[in-house]
Amino acid sequence: MQFYFPNRPGKPIRIAPPLLLAILYLVLILIGAVVLCLPVSLTKAITFSDALFTATSAVTVTGLAVVDTGSNFTLFGQAVILILIQLGGLGLMTFAALVLSVLGLPIGLRHHSFLREDLNQTSLHHLGGLIKTILLVVLICELIGAILLLLVFVPDFGWAKGLWFSIFHSVSAFNNAGFALMPDSLSQWATNPVLNLTIPALLVIGGIGFSVISDIFIHRGWRHLSLHSKLMLSGTLVLVIWSVLMFAVLEWNNPATLGAFSNPLDKLQISWFQGLTTRTAGFNTVDIGSMHDTTALMFILLMVIGAGSTSTAGGIKVTTFIVLVLATIAFFKRHSQLHAFGRSIGLEEVMKVLALTMISIFVVMTGIFLITLSHDGDFLNLVFEVTSAFGTVGLSRGTTGELDTMGRIVIELTMFIGRVGPLTLGFFLARRVPPRISYPSSQVYLG
Repeated sequence: MQFYFPNRPGKPIRIAPPLLLAILYLVLILIGAVVLCLPVSLTKAITFSDALFTATSAVTVTGLAVVDTGSNFTLFGQAVILILIQLGGLGLMTFAALVLSVLGLPIGLRHHSFLREDLNQTSLHHLGGLIKTILLVVLICELIGAILLLLVFVPDFGWAKGLWFSIFHSVSAFNNAGFALMPDSLSQWATNPVLNLTIPALLVIGGIGFSVISDIFIHRGWRHLSLHSKLMLSGTLVLVIWSVLMFAVLEWNNPATLGAFSNPLDKLQISWFQGLTTRTAGFNTVDIGSMHDTTALMFILLMVIGAGSTSTAGGIKVTTFIVLVLATIAFFKRHSQLHAFGRSIGLEEVMKVLALTMISIFVVMTGIFLITLSHDGDFLNLVFEVTSAFGTVGLSRGTTGELDTMGRIVIELTMFIGRVGPLTLGFFLARRVPPRISYPSSQVYLG
């Protein structure tokens, strides 16, 4: 895209789609913060810093909060947060394309390039079909989720409040945002079977990636699915089983978490819920701050991995983690190519995975370093907070409310990078300049 300025006649400033999308996300955050500061949005006064943090957390679909969403914001304020979650989760250009599709207006080539970056696609083909799939999946899943959650919230709050709670938490869950209208998240319904099935189902569908869902709709069979879909589905299954079992094993006798429940079935329900929500959303039904340190370390790993590409979740993504594992195995087996499900993975994909991983490590380590400058306290809790922000997860061990100005800025930047980082990284990776000089190869001793 080109912009012309008066002091630069005839010299346009070119802004690549990924960078422009990052700017649009930033503008949405600032608009959201201003609206959340209005008296109509609040039940009690908050600072602009509180509103900015809330808007950033909503747009980046993270869920970390410095003020209680349910008691500090009016119905209007909560609706604003919900809109920010929906826009941030789907992606701004995706939402714009949905509006154009509903109005029957064509999507131009320039808008297609923005959509390609917003949906993390490498081609302009099939974007129209993917947009329609997204619209269909969003409407169906959030509607069914809200209807099922009525069975949970209406008996406790009545029809009016129960309906709003159902809609809010359905949208928040599908977009993997983790925002809840109760100060203890969903702990009141820790053993409710409807909630333990509905919320995780929304998380998985929203976090598995729209491209995978579209692929399933088109081919309706494992054999014809793309390599990405097969890696994503199999990787998600393995991570879910591992996280649920590990949480149950590590926390079974912890009196502050699973140990408080005597029924083994209740413990398994909570383990199921917490194992699924850890990589993506940030809802919790037990006190995260009371977990064992070993469990917290496991959560940190899961939050870094995250969920799927073209999804509403964050992290380095499941497929990135799988390619890293495959590359490691291939190195020790002395294989020159990576193979999975009868397909090979090219060198360019491996290089991109390495770049994404290094950038992610750099961002997380920088965030940890900066936040410890002003919060010289429990190191594990700080690492947990930064990792949760980067993975746009939203789980916290109680550190969020204690952040000072420096700490809030660090977490806000980490959340923002965690949501739009791959876009800006793609911008730099896309600047390919062929080398003019060829150099002889040489050996470097590694390891």
